[in-house]
Amino acid sequence: MTRRLALEIAVQDPAGVRIAAEVGAARVELATALALGGLTPSPATQELALAAAGADGPEVHVLIRPRAGGFHYDADELAVAERDVRHAIAAGAAGVVIGALDAEGRLDRDAVARLRDAADGASVTLHRAIDMTADPVATLRAARELGLRRVLTSGGASAAIDGIDTLRALVAAAEGRIEVMAGSGVDVASAPLLAATGVDALHFSAKRAVTEDGGVRMGSASDGVGGYEVTDRSTALAIAEALAQSDR
Repeated sequence: MTRRLALEIAVQDPAGVRIAAEVGAARVELATALALGGLTPSPATQELALAAAGADGPEVHVLIRPRAGGFHYDADELAVAERDVRHAIAAGAAGVVIGALDAEGRLDRDAVARLRDAADGASVTLHRAIDMTADPVATLRAARELGLRRVLTSGGASAAIDGIDTLRALVAAAEGRIEVMAGSGVDVASAPLLAATGVDALHFSAKRAVTEDGGVRMGSASDGVGGYEVTDRSTALAIAEALAQSDR
């Protein structure tokens, strides 16, 4: 490797932002419900995350996803997403992370253009909706034509390391006019291999599960009481160190 990649960590709270700053991440993708693939975080979460980042910390990019499931949205869902974009940028976010597909599973250019315009010139990333399309390379070219800043992709695979050949093809298709960020299942072992594909950035969550088990039963089993996920400092540091070692 002849360059140091940008690191982006998917976080859910101000604590995650502080960990990202400690490991030297350039950005965070701020979301909630990462166990569901990520949803739009609350205004309070955005406010506190931005405060935690401060002027010298990582850029905060807000995930805009109105619900779990697929990425084909109806008019009401797109209206919510558009307002969420505007609110995130007004709050001080450096950018937003978006995606929308049409009924045939192709990039919904009109919806993406609408959300891009709502960002009012701020950085826009196409999220892993690209990996749900039949031709990720064609989708990247469409995102490039729409003026998006970057795409987050696993190369169409469940884990980025398994989509490494497609990632190389995406880097070639980008022609330096749109950034390619590899993400999904990135760990200490795979990070240097993914970096070697020529991608511009690596995205990972470095999360661990926290289980609440105090031995006290509260409510019924359907109340949703259980574990949750947090950013794990040691995992994030280990991935960053693995990349630093490979860069020497």
